[in-house]
Amino acid sequence: MLFIASDHAGLRLKDFIISYMQKKELEFIDLGVYDDASVDYPDMANLLCKEVLKDNKNRGILVCGSGIGMSIAANRHSGIRAALCTDSYMASMARRHNDANVLCLGERLLGYGVAQHILDIFLNESFDGGRHFGRVQKLS
Repeated sequence: MLFIASDHAGLRLKDFIISYMQKKELEFIDLGVYDDASVDYPDMANLLCKEVLKDNKNRGILVCGSGIGMSIAANRHSGIRAALCTDSYMASMARRHNDANVLCLGERLLGYGVAQHILDIFLNESFDGGRHFGRVQKLS
């Protein structure tokens, strides 16, 4: 399952991503936020990470203003490999070499087209395994 969450600073980009995923008929669960009332990004990251960790096939998308706070908060969870991506190369490497299971995006840094392309790569690239497998295991 794919989960998505944001804080108030990432709401517009989250809503764009949701609209895009609906058009592509992707199955996902929106964990909030649903309006621009101020919330603390660690609370949203923690909520999403708990859901992602329930099944190793789950993935998540976190959005805040810069993506930095969400990535820091998410990576505090053992088993979460959250990657802040600002371009397609980072998204590809996050999946292929790091087996990232959470994508972090910054609304204030990305245009919608770039975010859409990053998301496509994150959802479609596979983990290369091989020499990267042992390295990812060391993160646990």
